[in-house]
Amino acid sequence: MDFQTIELTIADGIARLVLNRPDVKNALNAQMRAEIPAAIRIAQDHARVLVMTGAGSAFCSGQDLGDGAALGTLDIERVLREEYVPMLRAIFECPIPTIAAVNGAAAGAGANLALAADVVIATESAVFLQAFSRIGLIPDAGGTYWLPRQMGFAKAMGAALFAEPVSARTAADWGMIWEAVPDADFPAHLERRAAHLAAGPTQAYRRAKEALRASMVNDLDTQLALEAHLQGQCGQTRDFSEGVVAFLEKRVPVYEGR
Repeated sequence: MDFQTIELTIADGIARLVLNRPDVKNALNAQMRAEIPAAIRIAQDHARVLVMTGAGSAFCSGQDLGDGAALGTLDIERVLREEYVPMLRAIFECPIPTIAAVNGAAAGAGANLALAADVVIATESAVFLQAFSRIGLIPDAGGTYWLPRQMGFAKAMGAALFAEPVSARTAADWGMIWEAVPDADFPAHLERRAAHLAAGPTQAYRRAKEALRASMVNDLDTQLALEAHLQGQCGQTRDFSEGVVAFLEKRVPVYEGR
């Protein structure tokens, strides 16, 4: 499939999705919002981990305010419902592990695009900015969902109201992202992280994602029942058998993702 605003490559079980509009700091236009879920559908069928990053010096600057219509006549609700929701759900519901590799500024919808991934790894020079109130809007693209869950209510409220940049190091300290990595070490570190997940027990990863997300709304009994059910499924996989045998044989397991 030919893409105009992104690049997708797959090798060694790792799908790399690059937001590729560096001249506008990878701002999200309608074309990109359509291409991202299409690329994810390909990736989840042919890879065991998805890495999403940005071309150039930024990860994503958010909504392209010059895309399609003047700001004053833009139907924001329609765009969010018809274009952002499918894109965000494609990331959130992707069955393979997803990594947002934040290589620079992630602002507005671009910040929340990153937070939709399972794991966010950022360069120490990267910043996260909920810029919405600067133009009279509220956090969207899932921001009102991700932020209080990942950084706590008080900090989410401050981020929404003050619209101040949060450094990657602070974001990691707050629990907003997984880790911040020195810029010079970022490419090699990211490669190791992606390779680790690509070689891991894919079926267990998928069920871990399902269980942890369900825990946000389930009561204890419901969650324990789901946990037992999903663990039972894991116990029937070849990966579980290989993991046990490798443990007993004191060797590194070779998972097939089945």
